Amino acid sequence: MATEKVGVYRKYHEPIPKDQSGQPLPKSQWLKKRAFRWAVRWFGSDGKRYSKSFETRKEAERFAEAKQSSVRNGRADPPQTITLKEFEAEHGRVMQGQVAPATLCDQMRALRMFIEHVGSNLVLRDIAPRHAESFIAARLASGKKVGTVNKDIRTLKRIFNLAIEPRGRLLPGNNPFKKIKQRRISAKPVRYVAPREFQALLVATSDTWWRAFLSVAYTTAARTGEILNLRWADVDPELNRIRIVCKEAEGDLGGWEPKDHEGRVLPLPAEAGQLLVNLQAASAEGCPYVFVPSWRWKHIQKAQKSGDWNDEQSLLNNLPRRFKTLRKRAGVAKCSLHDLRRSCITNWARELPIHVVQKLAGHSDIKTTRLYYLSVEQSDLEKARLVQEKILGSVLTDPKLTHWGKTEGFSEAKEKGCQT
Repeated sequence: MATEKVGVYRKYHEPIPKDQSGQPLPKSQWLKKRAFRWAVRWFGSDGKRYSKSFETRKEAERFAEAKQSSVRNGRADPPQTITLKEFEAEHGRVMQGQVAPATLCDQMRALRMFIEHVGSNLVLRDIAPRHAESFIAARLASGKKVGTVNKDIRTLKRIFNLAIEPRGRLLPGNNPFKKIKQRRISAKPVRYVAPREFQALLVATSDTWWRAFLSVAYTTAARTGEILNLRWADVDPELNRIRIVCKEAEGDLGGWEPKDHEGRVLPLPAEAGQLLVNLQAASAEGCPYVFVPSWRWKHIQKAQKSGDWNDEQSLLNNLPRRFKTLRKRAGVAKCSLHDLRRSCITNWARELPIHVVQKLAGHSDIKTTRLYYLSVEQSDLEKARLVQEKILGSVLTDPKLTHWGKTEGFSEAKEKGCQT
């Protein structure tokens, strides 16, 4: 730990002034005759003295105050030298288990691309905002979508914030992505799958598996990964609900946790519950997963025994492609499995308070619910139009405010205005 005292001193940077006889002036007379800057000095736990200079005393005192706080917390020593390559290895090691596997995968991907751009031997504390700007410019020039580049900015900003706190690899305020702003992008309209389109999807297939899967996706707003990781123990058709819960690795069953890291209970319509009952009756015994076919479960078990299985792998492959085939057969306009989740959230939002919708959707931030999952439909626009039509069709003069005014409809007032 550094010494407890952080001092502010004058740092003269011109030769010592002399009098008329050529003799050096005493230090008490230097102030007005010798240029200086203000320096903050402190000692590290290695015994070395460190300093930083400033133009004004106010700046120096402000920095000294912050440094004094760091000294009290044992963090006044400068960060140790570490290269980006070493930081990458450290980040992958210490973040294991702290975030979801998919999140860590995104972080390592973004960090690896940044390292490839600036060089793996670059010292972490030497990274400057110009490196961040250069990286973002290169990503945009390569033809990447603005949304993808914005995600890279958010991810790398988070990574370098972790380098500051709690790891102490960078000094506070030295995040190279701190002032890199995300590029503006127009929000895409939410694709709403209407009930008639959902019904067309059900009619287009007689497969019990698909009918049950689509019903759960459209009526519970569960994510695709959450649906695939459903086990029969999570389904309660009698109480019409399913549970999305974290799962510990046990025997042949791998560990898994939802995106929000928290469990939740979702309502299940009776029709969807009956489809799950039908699916269970048609499924082979021994497989604990609701939507993992017996042949796929045998393949997973075999891969586990041979050591070729990774818990981060999807329990079922090619699901988006198979859904695309079904959608085309049903004559439904382009949509994804995730759009079924968005549509369910939109349906809930028309009847339930927004905070309840947020909880059921598994969103940690209500802004996510509002921004990405609520669709404005033609029927909503029509309701909005009728509201305004009702207002304009009412009296123009409020008798409570203007007692002597003659009440008249909007259409009458309009006609009079035209006549005059």
